[in-house]
Amino acid sequence: MTQDTSDSPTALNLPMADPLPPETQKYFDICQEKLGMVPNVLRAYAFDVEKLNTFTALYNDLMLGVSGLSKLEREMIAVVVSSVNKCFYCLTAHGAAVRELSGDPKLGEMLVMNWRVADLDHRQRAMLSFAEKMTKASAEIMEYDREALRDAGFSERDIWDIANVAGFFNMTNRVASATDMRPNDEYHASAR
Repeated sequence: MTQDTSDSPTALNLPMADPLPPETQKYFDICQEKLGMVPNVLRAYAFDVEKLNTFTALYNDLMLGVSGLSKLEREMIAVVVSSVNKCFYCLTAHGAAVRELSGDPKLGEMLVMNWRVADLDHRQRAMLSFAEKMTKASAEIMEYDREALRDAGFSERDIWDIANVAGFFNMTNRVASATDMRPNDEYHASAR
């Protein structure tokens, strides 16, 4: 017998902790204020506050922390990885972020469908090519792949960050797809 999950952010019946701890509620309130919603990925993890905290700590470090990669570049990696993996949730959410950060609705769509048609500079092409290869065949990454990133101007730390952002989204894409995580409706109209 299947359970009614109509209000659930996934196909699983894992209700959010109730009540949420005060610091978690504060975080959700900030999301609501800044984004106009609490992203469903956060709601999905909120059945276990420790898992939510672990997820958000890693996400915030990779996507918002100090890096030689811009926030837009990190979102571009998220979209290209999610495109390869056909992750509906992440394509929708991070496609919206690319549109917003770039101010270019076409760029978000191009990255979702075929990043090679986008008007990108050499640095961005090298970065996305590496992220795509890592997603499709990580065991085939060779020194020349890292050297191509160095030649495009990336530091050793930048290469670490590219690999970690791509790796994180490969993990989250699989979880989102396996649980039928659904993006918030607000993402669809964002930055169009």
